[in-house]
Amino acid sequence: MRALRTASLLALTTATLLAATGVATAHGTRWQQIGHTTAENRISGEGLATLRLPGHAPEIVYRNGATIPQPLKDEGWGHVGDPDSLRGYVFDVYQDTRTPTPATKMYLVTKPDGTTTEFVHPLQPDEPAANANAQVAATPDGQWLVSGPLGEVDRLFVSPTPFLNPRGPKVAGDLPVAARIHLDHHIRSAQGCDFVGATRLICATSDPYNDLYPTNLQLLQIDLARPLNGRDVPARVHEIGQVPLVSTCTGTFTPEGVDYDDGVLRVEVVPPSPCNTVTDVYSFERR
Repeated sequence: MRALRTASLLALTTATLLAATGVATAHGTRWQQIGHTTAENRISGEGLATLRLPGHAPEIVYRNGATIPQPLKDEGWGHVGDPDSLRGYVFDVYQDTRTPTPATKMYLVTKPDGTTTEFVHPLQPDEPAANANAQVAATPDGQWLVSGPLGEVDRLFVSPTPFLNPRGPKVAGDLPVAARIHLDHHIRSAQGCDFVGATRLICATSDPYNDLYPTNLQLLQIDLARPLNGRDVPARVHEIGQVPLVSTCTGTFTPEGVDYDDGVLRVEVVPPSPCNTVTDVYSFERR
């Protein structure tokens, strides 16, 4: 029988690894919690990214359903996932919510000048239709975008970055899959991911079970065998620990976005109702 521990039970009975000690360890990597802030749920709760525009101070941008522009909603893009940003570009991922089995997913790229371009990708046979575009992460060199769905998966999908990669599209159209990251261990419901190095991703999941890893609601480290180059690559998955579950309210916590910028890792966690009027954002540094 599959073991199950709900987030609410854990919140009531145990202290989580990250919250209790402030330190998570995965194969020599240590993350020390250095801060905690909140963002209003009218703008947050689906993801976050640090935007750096020339001549401007760094800005953390948040995503949730209310941040979706009405024209995109009218087209059927009713869900936005965890975004990423690099060199002043913002990369958003959208899911078609008009039908239960959509055939496409969409990447919206915002240039530093504020103009946007839609890249609508027809799903391939191995790309899950439901919740197909939950998060996106840009490689530090800006050449590749890594995205993935919710649900239990054994791979992530790699596409050339529009405008930044010579192989990437420059006008609206398809953003094709160039390669796949084959995981040595299944992951479930990765809500947010970001690169912390050329070959390492950190992801936060809303996985409610502990059958894949010792805890649920995991923070995962994914180590690629080599930097992405447009070809398939294997990767190893390790659990760092459980995301912080800290609230005066009891119930279900939902990890969401992950952002890494200038040495700081940020993890977004939506607390249980009625405390979910804000989203908690925990900050960590490697020590």
